[in-house]
Amino acid sequence: MEVGQPGTPAPAGARGALAQAMEAGALGYTVALGLPELRAGIAGLYKRWYGVDLNPERVVVTAGSSGAFLLAFTALFDAGDRVGLGEPGYPSYRQILRALSLTPVGIPAALENRLQPVPADLAGVDMQGMIVASPGNPSGTMLSREALAALIGHCRDRGISFVSDEIYHGLHYGDRCVSALEISDDVYVINSFSKYFSMTGWRIGWMVVPEDHVRMVERLAQNMFICPPHASQIAALAALDCVEELEANRTVYAENRRLMLEGLRAAGFTKIAPPDGAFYVYADVSEFTDNSLAFAAEILDAAGVAVTPGLDFDPQRGARTLRFSYARATADIAEGLRRLQVFMAGRKRA
Repeated sequence: MEVGQPGTPAPAGARGALAQAMEAGALGYTVALGLPELRAGIAGLYKRWYGVDLNPERVVVTAGSSGAFLLAFTALFDAGDRVGLGEPGYPSYRQILRALSLTPVGIPAALENRLQPVPADLAGVDMQGMIVASPGNPSGTMLSREALAALIGHCRDRGISFVSDEIYHGLHYGDRCVSALEISDDVYVINSFSKYFSMTGWRIGWMVVPEDHVRMVERLAQNMFICPPHASQIAALAALDCVEELEANRTVYAENRRLMLEGLRAAGFTKIAPPDGAFYVYADVSEFTDNSLAFAAEILDAAGVAVTPGLDFDPQRGARTLRFSYARATADIAEGLRRLQVFMAGRKRA
């Protein structure tokens, strides 16, 4: 229940397309921005998912979302700039920013806002950029269209560059995810084939940038990466058409989510903001510990279940939280919950 990685392989159609391409010829360098047909396919996804007419020339294929973050932060900011990020949030944002001589600015998100930042949280914060994730990691909570528009508007009015991390789009269990591109073209949107498309190790992602930023990003990509992996691009293009298999995966996650919410409560983890998307549950465990790292180690040692301490996501408040992932097979989730319930029952007796 620790790693945020699908337990399913890349779609069969993607694997088959790559096998065929490998027999057809060498897979050499592609253009830096990615295969034109893949960029067009991704643009088509925005039409299918959000009703957005997107110029494929604005799509930049990257070596996973990590490559997109490097390109986005390099293109948008200068050394010393301050970039806001909601806490709890994905820990690598901070490390990538620091590696680029940028300053991460943690913005504590309130439980009453379902652990997502709101404009009031940004008031008076000195920053040149803001990155927001919806669905969020570790919370799995999403921003409504109105909430996302409010954040984008706040940043636009103050000249703050806005980056929308949409890597978990496609994995929702009620209302669909809202893309920042439905609200504004003056944003950077980052996504990946890792999560919904179940292609983590293929290291293939993308971002959408304003038209007047394309050439700058292309020059950066040429020098930093040459191009995204050709083999992964071929597989990703085919994966876009594997809707039935991918939706079947989402059905499994939905069942895992149901089991997780019921099972965690039965184990005693009751302080939870139910996730709208992704495959995580973030729990307040302050009634059990003020050291989530030690608590996670105790659970691993005594129950044989790996969970993630909240310190990874929130340096200030994370000592009192844990993240549980339900990305694995349903049988694994059921077994993990059984072990957690036995462990917690024994801990209470002790």
